[in-house]
Amino acid sequence: MSDVVSTQVQLAERPTGWPTEDTFRTVEVTYGDLAPGQVRVVNEFVSVDPYMRGRMNDVKSYVPPFALGETMTGGAVGRVVESASDDVPVGAAVLHQHGWRDVAQEDARGFQVVPEIPGAPLSLYLGIFGLTGLTAYVGLTAVADLHEGDTVFVSGAAGAVGTATGQIARLLGAGRVVGSAGSAEKVALLTDRYGYDAAFNYKDAPVRRQLREVTPDGVDVFFDNVGGDHLEAALDRMNTGGRIALCGAISQYNDTERTPGPDNLANAVTRGLMLKGFTLPSYMDHAERFRELMTGWFAAGEIAYDETVVDGIENTPQAFLDMMRGGNVGKMVVRTGA
Repeated sequence: MSDVVSTQVQLAERPTGWPTEDTFRTVEVTYGDLAPGQVRVVNEFVSVDPYMRGRMNDVKSYVPPFALGETMTGGAVGRVVESASDDVPVGAAVLHQHGWRDVAQEDARGFQVVPEIPGAPLSLYLGIFGLTGLTAYVGLTAVADLHEGDTVFVSGAAGAVGTATGQIARLLGAGRVVGSAGSAEKVALLTDRYGYDAAFNYKDAPVRRQLREVTPDGVDVFFDNVGGDHLEAALDRMNTGGRIALCGAISQYNDTERTPGPDNLANAVTRGLMLKGFTLPSYMDHAERFRELMTGWFAAGEIAYDETVVDGIENTPQAFLDMMRGGNVGKMVVRTGA
């Protein structure tokens, strides 16, 4: 074995409002020989995700905040190049949470060996085959209790979770699926590639008006990635007994002042609505069933996916910032170039 230099991205400061490139710093870490039970992994892809913005704040949440001066953690997928563990052999493809680095050297227990996906890159384990796809599945089933024939509205539908949600809703029997996105190109992609029955550009006109136009029979399930005006619009259009899965509120993640709540929340009372926020760690018992379904759907050619790929581990901060501003179609990943 020999020493290896790992390029890693750390949190340099806690941002107020929008993060900048100064929020992060790139460092080099030298790994020596493996300790017993460790593995060395060369990453192929690392993930950037909206939830990471919340972890940059030093506030109580469902997971601890990122520590200043430490490497950003999160999803990554790579291949084992050296191993001191019988359970994680050299050559295995592995999924892990050691995040923004091109080489990871840690205890083998922190790495999950995953099978190769025929005809697809390993990066899909960070997207449609991974926590992204599982989030969509859990939100529709365990949280929103999707029924056959339901009308489903997805906010932020051209992002990683949104593109998965629309397809899974259709495969699970939704009657009509509509979504919002931030450009004409993304709107066209939703209807032409991802099976949405209708979509609109939320920048073109008030969301309340546009949602009314594409949901003449109301909404039964709302999968919310955006919050704000999208949540208000959905509350207007929800049918009696409708269910709202609150997955994210990306429109508010960088606010520096408190955001007023919906002006029509009373609809939740008068229409008997269910609003439930969720985070994935509470629903990991659904992962096995999701993998079974997704494997079958993918093999049958029923799943489309897009990735926005940025090259170079040193460009991970910019990829994150671009993703937060809607600069991605489907899943944003960084190809490490290691």
